[in-house]
Amino acid sequence: MAAKSNLSVVIDIGTSKIIAIAGLKNEHGKVEVLGVSRIISKGIKRGVIFNIDEAAKCIKQALTKLESQLEEEIVQVNIAFSGQYMKTIDFHNSKNISDKGLVSEFDVDQLYNEAKKVEFEQDYKIIQVIPTSFVIDSETTVLNPAGATGNQIVANYKLVVIPKIYVTNLQLVFDKVGVQLGEITLSSLAVSEAVISEDEKEMGAIVLDVGAGTTNLAIFHDNMLIHTAVIPFGGSVVTKDIKQGCSILLKWAEQLKVKYGQALGDFADDQKMVTIPVHSNLEAKEISFRSLAFIIQARMEEIMDSVNSEIEKSGVADQLGAGIVLTGGTSNLSNFIQLVKFRTGMDARIANLAFNPKCDKNELNDMANYTALGLLNLEVNKSAIPIKETRSTGKRRDNLGFMPLVGKVVQGALSFFDDDNEDLAMN
Repeated sequence: MAAKSNLSVVIDIGTSKIIAIAGLKNEHGKVEVLGVSRIISKGIKRGVIFNIDEAAKCIKQALTKLESQLEEEIVQVNIAFSGQYMKTIDFHNSKNISDKGLVSEFDVDQLYNEAKKVEFEQDYKIIQVIPTSFVIDSETTVLNPAGATGNQIVANYKLVVIPKIYVTNLQLVFDKVGVQLGEITLSSLAVSEAVISEDEKEMGAIVLDVGAGTTNLAIFHDNMLIHTAVIPFGGSVVTKDIKQGCSILLKWAEQLKVKYGQALGDFADDQKMVTIPVHSNLEAKEISFRSLAFIIQARMEEIMDSVNSEIEKSGVADQLGAGIVLTGGTSNLSNFIQLVKFRTGMDARIANLAFNPKCDKNELNDMANYTALGLLNLEVNKSAIPIKETRSTGKRRDNLGFMPLVGKVVQGALSFFDDDNEDLAMN
């Protein structure tokens, strides 16, 4: 086994599950997974922590299980997170080039540090600053402009921001766990690193992660991230629809969805029935596969309509040659690929790992692990995520030589459902 001095530990915090993975880049330059832990999550709804004690207990359990595999103590973890009000915002600033017209690392660092300090909404906090492009005297350069010549440099970034209360709650959770909270990464960016190739990013692709509490998407084109969105409903809403439609317990509704559910009613067999248990001395209920499928289809179509809206917002809806890559537990529904194709008019496929990590564990190539694996891949490689460039507007600089300008919000956050405190069983 490789030495553990450069060990990284990551956690995917989801509504239905918590996945913790530890690994490193080995001597051959390959991602090596040293431990995997999976725990059913509690205290989390639609990607947001609402019960500190329950969430802390689950994360502690996951890390303890991971430590037993590593045979060493975990000090810090980086997390993938997907609360419904996370946003991605365009930001631009500029300055005169300081050293006789030659761009220095100091210039680049100064622009980056200014982006980290920007304040635009009182209740939000920046968790990631991602360089997109640099423009020197109206000419776009590569992401490392040091050494280029010119009079003025404009830096373009995407800022990933999160409500401050999310960060506060996460910090409270990890304080209870006794582990340092590291970097927070948007889940859709993490899973994308696991399931699509650079060629697909160049052709244009959508990674659609239909989880329990949220549906997350990331859109790429020309090897750049174009758009992200967090839609605050997923498989748990489908389960709740079945519960209400059949007047049964939530746990039975979940079993119906997982064992017999389909995403297209017309494809389901109307002659096949499933018996649903009931309480007391009431007669057992029956529902046809087709009726069950139509309950599911109605909600999945609503989710896909929201996805279509986000695709249109991206501005590259007709340039996504690699289609839609589906991941997340709800994407396992029978005929879901066909529904996605019908509703979007695009090609679609179920996700597979786009890289081949070294691991002795047979369960690694499980869709449930993909977000954590993508985050681990990012952490051990420290690779930058290229983003679509946004040019400067050319507005006047302030007296410090900087020109801060916060652009439009490019991540959607839809709120179609009233929150309640019901702890749903998720797929």
